[in-house]
Parts: sequence; C-alpha cells; structure tokens
Amino acid sequence: MKLVAITSCPTGIAHSQMAAENLEQTAEKLGHEIRVEIQGAMGAEDELTAAEIDEADAVIVAADTSVNRDRFEGVPLVKGTVKDAVNDAEALIEQAVEKAGGSAETAASGAAEADTTTAGDGDDAGPATDDDGPKKRGGDPEKGLFRRLKRLFS
Repeated sequence: MKLVAITSCPTGIAHSQMAAENLEQTAEKLGHEIRVEIQGAMGAEDELTAAEIDEADAVIVAADTSVNRDRFEGVPLVKGTVKDAVNDAEALIEQAVEKAGGSAETAASGAAEADTTTAGDGDDAGPATDDDGPKKRGGDPEKGLFRRLKRLFS
C-alpha cells in the first residue's frame, strides 16, 4: 500500500524528524511504501508532490500544529499527534491501511484515536482534541513544559 504522511511540531524539527523516521521504519517493516513530509518551525522539508498524493492510498497527519488538508481532498486520512507517531507508528499505519480499504492486523490497544474522515473538508488537521476541547496532552497546564518553566522562574 502507498501512504503519504506529514509530521509537524510547533517548536522545531527534531520531534517531527523522529516521528517521520519511525513512520518510515514501521511502514517498511509492515510492507508498505510511505513518503513523509516534515514540517517544523522553519517550514517544510521534503514536501510531498501532487503526484505522490494522487498515488497515495491514504494519508497520515501526525501533527501538533495546524496542517492544511485541502491538498489531500478525496484521500482517506488518519490524524494523530507527533507523539503518536513516535510511540506507536504501527497503530497509525494500521488505521490508514484500514481506512484505505486494505487489511491490517488488529490495531494495538491504546493506539492513537484517529480522525478517520476523508480529507478535503477545508478544516485544518490540528492536534487531537475532544469535541473541540483542550488538546490531549494530559489536560493540566501545570504539567510538562509549564511546570518546568514555573520551576525555573520561581
């Protein structure tokens, strides 16, 4: 199966690159072709061509930023976060294969919840959310980066 993907991180390119590499390695292991566009704070790297998108059976968007889905119109799309691609690329790939009508083994438990709509409705594929609620990042802003910053300036 031919897949295309976008990984996008708001703070730079390192996490996007790690997610891309994991998607590539996992797709190869599962016997699929994949081409990944990496987006970071400095822009896009290895941009997907219109021909690559047209030939794709499905799209994976693993992003913590807003990604325009217009160029993927009519192609089945699965959405997750960069963390999903780093930690469980297999689940994202299996979801994409299933969405494209292929057969895949049962997705691993705890897999990323995917937005399995067809792309092209004009919406941006942003971070995973619960009914337009807060991002799925543990919920509490005192955790993670905010907590570390608070310690630095306390």
